[in-house]
Amino acid sequence: MRTVLVTGPGGAGSSTVAAATALAATEAGLRVRLLTTAAPVVAGLADRVPVEVVTPGGAVEAAWAGHVDRLAELLPVLDLPPASSVVPVPGAGEVALLVALGRVAEAGDVDVVVVDAGPLDRALQLLGLPAAVRWWSAQLAPTRLRVLASVRAVATRGRPGAADAALAAVEAVEALLDLVPADPEVHLVLPPDPRAEPALRRAAAGAGLLGCPLASVTLARVLPAAAGPWARGRAAQQEEVGAALRATGFAVAEVAEAPRSPSDVPALTALGAGVLATSAGPLPVAASRREGTGWVLDVPLPGAGRGEVELTRWVDELVVGVAGVRRSLPLDSLLRRCAVTSASVRDPGTPGTVLAVRFTADPAQWPADLLAAEGARAAGVP
Repeated sequence: MRTVLVTGPGGAGSSTVAAATALAATEAGLRVRLLTTAAPVVAGLADRVPVEVVTPGGAVEAAWAGHVDRLAELLPVLDLPPASSVVPVPGAGEVALLVALGRVAEAGDVDVVVVDAGPLDRALQLLGLPAAVRWWSAQLAPTRLRVLASVRAVATRGRPGAADAALAAVEAVEALLDLVPADPEVHLVLPPDPRAEPALRRAAAGAGLLGCPLASVTLARVLPAAAGPWARGRAAQQEEVGAALRATGFAVAEVAEAPRSPSDVPALTALGAGVLATSAGPLPVAASRREGTGWVLDVPLPGAGRGEVELTRWVDELVVGVAGVRRSLPLDSLLRRCAVTSASVRDPGTPGTVLAVRFTADPAQWPADLLAAEGARAAGVP
């Protein structure tokens, strides 16, 4: 199943591009599903394309209904609300979209699922949610705790406790995440105004950190040339924005502004805004290499600029943050025994931007003979 995720700054036209992409895929004979948080305003679209409007309330109700009876048994002193009275928590919209995407993937009855992911920051949160949930799952329910819980369950068969219920919920969430496609295509839609270039670099860096390269960049709502000072000023701004985007090295397509917003299927088709024909290859995997007397870990961060990257070390993980997104990268067995000495951003603001993190052997964790060998190497002794 191909997963096409469309996003952009508010008002850029990403919802229109998502709808146009789903329609184009349907007309190409593919089985399509459009996931969105708001019903499309294009008349007749739902008759041509299966549209699923995903709401936080419905997802929270379904999740609560599946666990409230068990919780009521474990916590009889609490008066738990029914599913119809549960109030969605902030962030439930991203969870709802993720749940819907997992169910579509599990059903296996579509060739393409198009996700109208909404504004850029929300889309980045959606992309980062699976890894974040798995990280928290590993912290709150590590392997050792799960083994102990399994032993306890055997020893106290028939008498489940709160820990058993919590672990069961964690395992249910993990099972759902396993259904979510791991390689969604990210398609960015930008407005022809000064927001475009910062949004492009933010989207590329944030999605790249999460392992998702930009599959396409569309500059939408581009006005045609016209007479008059207002039109000339607008055209000059569009040209400046287009030049700035092309200077980043990312390929950018354009979609002209229609006289009226597409209100029916023929108008949406005539717009030619679908992005299904474009895709991107996978980003290089973060990998270490030998350099001088130490090692360098190269982390792809397309579009990131100098001074925009956060970097911390926590035990055996390297935590990288950019564009409001944070990801934990487990270190291999060699780098775990090394200390971080420096980091730098190479080729900033381009598709090939890389965060280079330098390591050197940690004397507290290396055997004396290996340290001596490294010292001889540094001194040039054969």
